[in-house]
Amino acid sequence: MKAGFIGLGHLGKAIANRLISQGVDLIVWNRTPGKANDMGVEIAENPATLALKVPVIILNLFDSSAVRSVLEGDNGLLESDIQGKLVIDTTTNHFDDVAYFHDLIRSHGGQYLESPVLGSVGPASQGTLSILASGEKNAYEKALPYLQKIGKSIFYLEKPTLSTKMKLVNNLILGTFMATLAEAVTFGEAIGLDKSKVLDILDAGAGNSGILHAKRDTLIREDFSPQFQSALIYKDLHYLEELAFELKKPLFIGSVVKELYGMTYSLDEEMLDFSALYKIFKDY
Repeated sequence: MKAGFIGLGHLGKAIANRLISQGVDLIVWNRTPGKANDMGVEIAENPATLALKVPVIILNLFDSSAVRSVLEGDNGLLESDIQGKLVIDTTTNHFDDVAYFHDLIRSHGGQYLESPVLGSVGPASQGTLSILASGEKNAYEKALPYLQKIGKSIFYLEKPTLSTKMKLVNNLILGTFMATLAEAVTFGEAIGLDKSKVLDILDAGAGNSGILHAKRDTLIREDFSPQFQSALIYKDLHYLEELAFELKKPLFIGSVVKELYGMTYSLDEEMLDFSALYKIFKDY
């Protein structure tokens, strides 16, 4: 199996390394080339040259603007011949942009599968991500052997934009639960309990969750090295607000929590892990 991989941020690099460990022959490109130096794979000069060498191209980028740049920018994928090629986009995009990407790739003779993933660096490294996929059935079937190497639960939702919208719904829970957990821990500490004891009690009670288990050590050590940056959840909740506007549905909790993550920018902490919201609650 051979593929190209574009986007070596924290999550992207974890996905790429997982694919390599599972025998996929990768060629990679990243805006900052040095991020690939320790991967032991070929580094393409630009997206256009990468596309010439592989039948499948996997994207994992920060947002829709970054995807547009990779597709349509100078030396982008679409400056190459992508006839018959498959683009698997694991980026969490804006739902309007992802509809455009489906049409754009199709107009150039390729196939596009939106495949946002649920999970961060740890699950990506272990091949246990959950994956949502929308696009043509044939594209999904071509992508499946790659998706199965990085994901444990794969949901084919078919209709374009549906996977992207559902990813935003999922991240409503992710962002709001992390905020609630962080605030609860600071209240437990405020009444005089040790942080570890607070987390033990929450784990035995209403706080028992995958998020608590994943972020327990992070909160105890207060080492907020990014697994999933606050900037990303802020972006996703902003996209969700625009989805709520389109649906003419109010977004109550998500809107408040989005503004909490927005506070990380004024503190220059937006690139820390989203669990660093704990620091904001602790300081108030």
